Amino acid sequence: MSVKIRLTRRGKKHNAYYHIVVADSRAPRDGKFIEVIGNYNPNTNPATIQLDNARALTWLSNGAQPTDTCRAILSYKGVLYQSHLNKGVAKGVLSQEQADSKYTTWLEAKNQKIEEKRKRVIGGKEKATQALLAEETKKKEAKIELIRAKNTPPPAEETPSTEAASPDAPEAPETGDNTAAS
Repeated sequence: MSVKIRLTRRGKKHNAYYHIVVADSRAPRDGKFIEVIGNYNPNTNPATIQLDNARALTWLSNGAQPTDTCRAILSYKGVLYQSHLNKGVAKGVLSQEQADSKYTTWLEAKNQKIEEKRKRVIGGKEKATQALLAEETKKKEAKIELIRAKNTPPPAEETPSTEAASPDAPEAPETGDNTAAS
């Protein structure tokens, strides 16, 4: 019986996530499996991967063959690198302490890269949100100006009168004899 490490599809239409399973190669994709060793959600950025590294390493050492996608996931999580180091220990090329130190160094560097990408993605989203907010503020201000210009009456023009009195001349007092003769 040949054993594969592969993905089984779960979730809704257009929103799939996957379980990483160990299954008989003759079983259908979403059918019978031996063991679930992790989850993979490609809908997030970066993709969310939860994997039991020890169980995956055990299955690899027992001869389970990963599919192409699962091979990429196992490589991303460091299981294949750890398997490679364990083969070196078995051959006597490395000691277990050297293999463990190499693996922890690699794992720290990998986690740092993942965290940098996560920060970069979050920073990019914040910048895009700020840009959209600034653009909408400009549009809103322009709209307010148009409404203000439409609602304010035009300034009243002063018509020059023929009897314009000079500002320095004293004004004549009005008399009450302005009655018209009938």
